[in-house]
Amino acid sequence: MRHHLVLRIVSKLLIPFIILYGLYVQFHGDFSPGGGFQAGVIVAAAIVLYALIFGIDRARSVFKPEVLMALAPLGVILFAAVGYYAMAMGGAFLDYDWLVADDTTGQHIGIITVEFGVGLTVTSVMALIFLAYAGRTQDIDDDDW
Repeated sequence: MRHHLVLRIVSKLLIPFIILYGLYVQFHGDFSPGGGFQAGVIVAAAIVLYALIFGIDRARSVFKPEVLMALAPLGVILFAAVGYYAMAMGGAFLDYDWLVADDTTGQHIGIITVEFGVGLTVTSVMALIFLAYAGRTQDIDDDDW
């Protein structure tokens, strides 16, 4: 990989900004277009870029599939927990007005929490799909054609 020195340096500079932009899209999603799904795909794209530049084995050691497999359902659980908490407080499923006493604050807390859960799940699943299929090699013989 020494012959890819420029790609390695540029990606080391870009990956933090890609993740930072993903966080911006994540937490600005209740005020403008964006949200958990878009942010999850952006952060997963940073993981894919890391894997393509530095290698699949190194990416698997940094972004451990076991951790990603734990984070994927955690986002779904967070999403569902907000909905069930609202129901327990007397509202409907995902009725954010019931989360806290102030309706506006409840709306902001609810949407940010739910979108964070979506972003966590999308990032984990996209990275897991890439890491599961990347690195698989297929030996094709001339006889197979």
